[in-house]
Amino acid sequence: MSTISADILIIGAGPSGLYAAYYAGYRGMSVVVMDSLAEVGGQISAMYPEKLIFDVAGYPGVKGRDLVNNLAMQAGAFKPNYLLGHQAEELTQHSDELTVKSHLGQEVSAKAIIITGGIGTFKPRPLPAGEDYLGKGLVYFVPDFEQHRDKDLVIVGGGDSAFDWALNLKPIAKSITIVHRREEFRAHTATVNQVKESGVRIITSSEVTNILGDNWINQVEITHKLTKEIILLPAQTVIAALGFVANLGPFTKWGLEVQGRKIAVNTKMQTNVERVYAAGDITTYEGKVPLISVGFGEAAIAVNNAYVAINPDAHLNPPHSSGDAE
Repeated sequence: MSTISADILIIGAGPSGLYAAYYAGYRGMSVVVMDSLAEVGGQISAMYPEKLIFDVAGYPGVKGRDLVNNLAMQAGAFKPNYLLGHQAEELTQHSDELTVKSHLGQEVSAKAIIITGGIGTFKPRPLPAGEDYLGKGLVYFVPDFEQHRDKDLVIVGGGDSAFDWALNLKPIAKSITIVHRREEFRAHTATVNQVKESGVRIITSSEVTNILGDNWINQVEITHKLTKEIILLPAQTVIAALGFVANLGPFTKWGLEVQGRKIAVNTKMQTNVERVYAAGDITTYEGKVPLISVGFGEAAIAVNNAYVAINPDAHLNPPHSSGDAE
């Protein structure tokens, strides 16, 4: 494969990466966006494209799929070059550029890199009782709500995903039961209260200990952790929302300062490796808040500081985009 050259290589095509692609294009830089997934949108496209997102300024609520589409359209005005299905692996530093090779052998040479890889590579924590039913009613992601219409659903977990899916699926499911191994929930209190008020059944201090069925799930066995009482529930879908095992993958070999599976950055979104920046959930610094809206701001900071690193005589602060509409 011939080497692709660009001013900026953005690694990660989630919300922060797409916004960084827009901003880099706005500042007149050529952009390559590399992502190991086959479509843009990162975790949103992979895990919750139909869920409403509430922390994006200007949107009282926006469906994940719509947010991704709008971000891609915004970036598309500057024609970034997408390398989807390519996981960044090897980094080589030169005097005035950096070269990254993907796992498929594609090389990209860039004057600066911005890592916007979300939580890095990730895979769901398995539900031990149900692995035999993966693809037969057991799911870890809910990309399409309609697949679960008129079904009895059991959702396993006590975090935001479990309660968000319960809230979104309640209008179309036949029944929904949340099963959580603790009494307390990790989900946002307001969402937990909404789910309780909606009539969704919630079973706490319990675990799914067996899944029953032939070619498809038809029952779920639930055991109380203290009393050992067993109940059987009808179910055609089990959604395991047990979180994810994430790691930084090849980034750990790049000499980056890593703190708790996150890449450390300064106020310029610089890493400790020259001309390598990072933005979004993959970053850490004192006071970090992992919100999509925060990632947008970090992406803009990273792009503008990378622009000055590439063009030392340039101004850090860009012209206001509102001035372009004439």
